[in-house]
Amino acid sequence: MAVKTLKELLSSGRPVFLDGATGTNLMKAGMPAGVCPEKWILEHPDVMKELQAGYAAAGSDIVYAPTFTCSRIKLAEYGLEDKLYEMNRSLVELTREAVGDKCLVAGDLTMTGRQLKPVGDLDFEELIDVYKEQIRALDDAGVDLLVVETMMSLQECRAALIAAGEVSELPVIVTLTFETDGRTLYGTEAGCAAAVMEAMGAAAVGANCSSGPSQMVSVIREMASSCSIPIIAKPNAGMPQIVDGQTVYKMTPEEFCSEFEDIIRAGASVLGGCCGSATAYIKALSDKYRDLDTKAIVVSNDDETCRIDPACRVLTSSRSILKFKDGDPFMIVGERINPTGKKALQAELREGSMDLVCDFAARQEEDGAAILDVNVGCSGIDEKEIMLKAIDELTQISDLPLCIDSSNPEVIEAALRIYPGRALINSISLEEGKAEKLLPLAKKYGAMFVLLPVGVNGIPQTVEEKIDNIRELADKAYEYGLKINDIVVDGLVATVGADPEAAIKMLDTISWCSENGFATICGLSNISFGLPLRSFVNTAFLTMAIDRGLTMAIANPGQEMLVNAAFASDLLKMRDGADIRYIERMQRYIGEDGKPYKFGMIRPGSDQTAPGKDKRTLVRSGDGTDVSRPLDPKEDAAAQLKKDLMSGNKRKIEANTRIALDAGLKPEEILNDILMAGINEVGKKFDKGEYFLPQLIGSAEAMKLSIAVLEPLLKAEGAGGPSKGTIVFATVHGDVHDIGKNLVVLMLKNCGYEVYDMGKDVETEAIIDKALEVDADVIGLSALMTTTMTEMKNVIKLANERNCKARIVIGGACVTQEYADEIGADGYSADAADCVRLIDNMLGNAS
Repeated sequence: MAVKTLKELLSSGRPVFLDGATGTNLMKAGMPAGVCPEKWILEHPDVMKELQAGYAAAGSDIVYAPTFTCSRIKLAEYGLEDKLYEMNRSLVELTREAVGDKCLVAGDLTMTGRQLKPVGDLDFEELIDVYKEQIRALDDAGVDLLVVETMMSLQECRAALIAAGEVSELPVIVTLTFETDGRTLYGTEAGCAAAVMEAMGAAAVGANCSSGPSQMVSVIREMASSCSIPIIAKPNAGMPQIVDGQTVYKMTPEEFCSEFEDIIRAGASVLGGCCGSATAYIKALSDKYRDLDTKAIVVSNDDETCRIDPACRVLTSSRSILKFKDGDPFMIVGERINPTGKKALQAELREGSMDLVCDFAARQEEDGAAILDVNVGCSGIDEKEIMLKAIDELTQISDLPLCIDSSNPEVIEAALRIYPGRALINSISLEEGKAEKLLPLAKKYGAMFVLLPVGVNGIPQTVEEKIDNIRELADKAYEYGLKINDIVVDGLVATVGADPEAAIKMLDTISWCSENGFATICGLSNISFGLPLRSFVNTAFLTMAIDRGLTMAIANPGQEMLVNAAFASDLLKMRDGADIRYIERMQRYIGEDGKPYKFGMIRPGSDQTAPGKDKRTLVRSGDGTDVSRPLDPKEDAAAQLKKDLMSGNKRKIEANTRIALDAGLKPEEILNDILMAGINEVGKKFDKGEYFLPQLIGSAEAMKLSIAVLEPLLKAEGAGGPSKGTIVFATVHGDVHDIGKNLVVLMLKNCGYEVYDMGKDVETEAIIDKALEVDADVIGLSALMTTTMTEMKNVIKLANERNCKARIVIGGACVTQEYADEIGADGYSADAADCVRLIDNMLGNAS
């Protein structure tokens, strides 16, 4: 074989060709639904070998060993977990026999079917161990690389990469599957996923499954513009259709191949097929595109930029990406989540409460912070435990990237390991041993870091000393494989009251960094320490620093004058988007009557409701002056309860439900006017793409807790009413996916239905038996795979044969309204919120 390694393939300058579908082709060859695919393959090796030999002959450079679901968790569903090692090894050997030395063989991993906390019950470290077991087996079997594919969760991708890095030296490529809005089921943007995977060391990243080639173009473009590693495109052969009860992909190999032109122009250079694509599809790709110069194709695309700017820096949360480069608008790193000088926060952290942490996060995001600094270090706590708890809470409620701030390397490592995005470390210096401990962590977990130019002799006294320390520490970072774009230099702001040259030294440091390609950060407040009316000094200094090229500052975004000066500075420097950004910022100072608030007034909501203060709201009196009045206790309690529901605040909603009752709200008012109305609003936000699966589940779980408080009162008063209907819900036979089904069940129960959840992979007869037993009004069926959705037709057929009067509604990723009509279902829903509305309307319960 001319090319022997993945690295050589990816750097060859031509497209790299993967294989096509495995599951749909095995189903065509006779593999029944509901069996363990790996076991069936080993019992019918010739079927698999013929398919893989065909891909090799068609031009595949890489063929996936059929180890897709050969993990401990998946095998346990068939009682085969103790066969993990030998099954993985045998499947790799089978593939090697099929392709010989014509292709590289990839060990294939995917999601386990169990969801990570808080959505599911799986611990992150347990998932890492599950992946480690399979990777060891694959490595021992002699695969050439690992592929992590069909992933819906960025955090599960991270777990697989961490596991691979800790037990193997094999290169890893990763592909995720995306919804029609360009996000994963868990709400992660395509560019965000690509950036995180590159930072953590993936050799290539991309998308597979979920759509045909043309629908995948925008996802590929977004990934290519967010990372510099090769991009993978492995789409389905169009969208599936059901013909005579069989799943059929009608797109021809020629059509499939033709639609790849736009995918290649969008930035993909690793090409293959997923569901519905047989050997002819891969041959068509290989024949047409093998001699293309992929780098030239990408560069020649004049429509949109399809590769990331080399000067771009990237941080991410679990869902969103933050890109910035020199000359972009200034950013604030919110400093409020830090117990130093905050007695109330210290007390809460000692009690393990995250209320203030989450309140500070929400307020800072509202006030314009781009990044949230998280420091929980104080006496009387287990800092690691509290840091992990804070990250868990913050990643659920905020889309802002986090800056992990601790003086303890163990705390930083624990935080980076669990953080489901690309974080910023605050900070790394030349102090004895610190760089040697933390730089490897930044590399391993794909983090950026704040370079603090403190040397072994302490704080530098001159600009020249700072620059020497910056160079020395940057060189150390490069030795660990980090790049200049991974570094943000802290210029070390001193106090102008003690050193009159402090501001000048800092400004000169910023200038040097900007001229030499470094991003910069500073803690603003030090400059004015010991001076009266410090905000004026801080604001003036900030505008001067922005002019010199300051990238970001750690500050309180609630300081109105400071933040507004930063927005105005960007405007005057003509930075991209600064004009609109400034105008939008100023809208917060305009009252409902269109008149501006008086200069210097605290705007509505800015600090009036800070912890420990009376909750008030500003209103405009008849003569145009501003006055304040207390909120009505009932209004206040209702507003807070709705806020808890909308944000999925499981920490407070039970207590606030009791507060609402004490304020005089009736149980039925809370249930109908706040909880039911609120969950309907959550559903609408989910439909619009404003909320994603974690938020939907969070709100549903919060509602469940509130209802538990109300339930005894509703029953005592007879206000709860009878059940709105009886529903039997199941994932159909052969399908072991239940994320969507579980959420539907939870929401239906919250909405007053009696629901019998039969689980996943449920036999058709069992579903109908249960529906007849409980006299169900509705049967709900879920399926994620095209190979199992045909079982829905069998359920409908048996229901008719046995005179089951329950109406049948169906849903799932591959299910459509057209399919529902074809098989005679009574209804189709696209998601959980839609399913609740559908059943409400079907049973006459719509309000």
